[in-house]
Amino acid sequence: MRRLLLALPFTLLPLTIAQAADEHAHTQEHDHEHGSLGAHEHGVGRLNAVLDGQSLELELESPAMNLVGFEHLATTDADKAKVAAARKQLEQSLVLFSLPKGAGCVVSTQELNSPLFGDKPEADHDDDDDSHATDGKGAAAHEHHHDHSEIHAHYQFTCATPTALKNLDLTQIFKTFPSTQKIQVQLIGPGGQQGVEATAAAATLRF
Repeated sequence: MRRLLLALPFTLLPLTIAQAADEHAHTQEHDHEHGSLGAHEHGVGRLNAVLDGQSLELELESPAMNLVGFEHLATTDADKAKVAAARKQLEQSLVLFSLPKGAGCVVSTQELNSPLFGDKPEADHDDDDDSHATDGKGAAAHEHHHDHSEIHAHYQFTCATPTALKNLDLTQIFKTFPSTQKIQVQLIGPGGQQGVEATAAAATLRF
């Protein structure tokens, strides 16, 4: 299912992640360990996009803060409602990514993952290592890990007329999740590969 994304040469693309001067060293270390596209930074999402023939594959990663307004597990009815609403919006992928009807795209696979959705957090062994720290900060480190919850959405579409996919319009994502200030995009399409940063004011990317 992840054939296209696994072939994406991330390291070759000119990203602007390093420009974020306020990133903390521990977030960089955390994301290196977990294979993330970039440091966990509120307001910033990451998107992989690959258009190969009739197959379009999109993988969106975002701090939960951007999508639901918090990163702790939902315990109140109000928080649970926010999580449910965000999940429902993420499930409307054809609308969320403004895919043109002329392209005839249908969802082949769709997968949403997050501790907020009840999924098991990734790399629990790292938490175990933290909890056994001898400096007395193990518990804090364990809790801090869960304070940095992310939401991952992976979509694969089959498009009958891929030539109609001239652009990838992220406008609806910024409208739906206004706490998202920018999205760092790694894209491969007929026009080649590129690493770009999308914002609400510049939300349209060309394949």
